[in-house]
Amino acid sequence: MNMRNTPDRYGSLSIGLHWLMLLLIVAVYASMELHEFFPKGSDPREALKTWHFMLGLSVLALASLRLAVNATAPAPRVEPAMPMKQQMIAKLMHAALYVLMLGMPVAGWLLLSAAGKPIPFFGLQLPALMGENKDLAAVIKEVHETVGNLGYFLIGLHAAAALYHHYIVRDNTLLRMLPKR
Repeated sequence: MNMRNTPDRYGSLSIGLHWLMLLLIVAVYASMELHEFFPKGSDPREALKTWHFMLGLSVLALASLRLAVNATAPAPRVEPAMPMKQQMIAKLMHAALYVLMLGMPVAGWLLLSAAGKPIPFFGLQLPALMGENKDLAAVIKEVHETVGNLGYFLIGLHAAAALYHHYIVRDNTLLRMLPKR
């Protein structure tokens, strides 16, 4: 399989990054949702929170890499071409997803910083982005949780749109992002 995008389909690098991001985002959400099943202060709960932080920062790194790859490799064309309105909606959706993938980890990093907590990253201790400020931490936490819940909707809408294009419109939108058989 070709590493680079072609006019007809995404290359293996773009495809791999897309599906790896999905798995990573599922793990980020799962670690935060599952920690609720354990008592506050328990080792499993704290471990899941730590994994949430580390995986979230991994999303930031991979989303940055995806932006760099996308900047150097144009997206393959959709056949048959989408109407201009759908193209604009697709661009807005992708922009919203990138804001989510970049903004949420940064907000989490800011939250830990403002709360005066360590920022773990796979054996490293990342620096705080700001000084401790408990009031600001509470505001960031509220925004982080609200946008995180919005993320469920955006990701679901993205998946539904891909399925709509595949099964209803019958264009190659989804096929461009699937590995070749």
